[in-house]
Amino acid sequence: MSIDAAPTKTVEKLSLVVFSGSFEKVHYALVMASAALATGREVTLFFTMEASRALLAPSGWRHLRPDVQGATATSLDFGYSERGVATFEELLSACVELGAKFMVCEMGLRALGLEQEKRRAEMTIEVGGVVTFLNDARKDGEMLFI
Repeated sequence: MSIDAAPTKTVEKLSLVVFSGSFEKVHYALVMASAALATGREVTLFFTMEASRALLAPSGWRHLRPDVQGATATSLDFGYSERGVATFEELLSACVELGAKFMVCEMGLRALGLEQEKRRAEMTIEVGGVVTFLNDARKDGEMLFI
């Protein structure tokens, strides 16, 4: 006697809260977002607090703190490139090209005194709050906090 497995439902929307100021964690959020986009899912990335620096012009991600002692975001990114891992800029560009929605938290910017800082011009970045992000998320989607 066989038991038929229930069909699995593919999640159509991934909503990521990118909170951590860790270079490695923000880099991996972009890995997850680009993979989800490449497999046909919609993605919203909501940057807040220290992670907001990643969206500052021209390359604010270089100011993210690495988890590896003695390293810099730039040195880690170069090491990734040398080992065939997508760089921060490659992942960010892929997310933009594949249609990710980028949001930055108004409260997070204000808390860090970054509200007047210039943001990256090559992407549309919506400034909003948690309510805006939650209204963008789907009831049957997935939400991750990084």
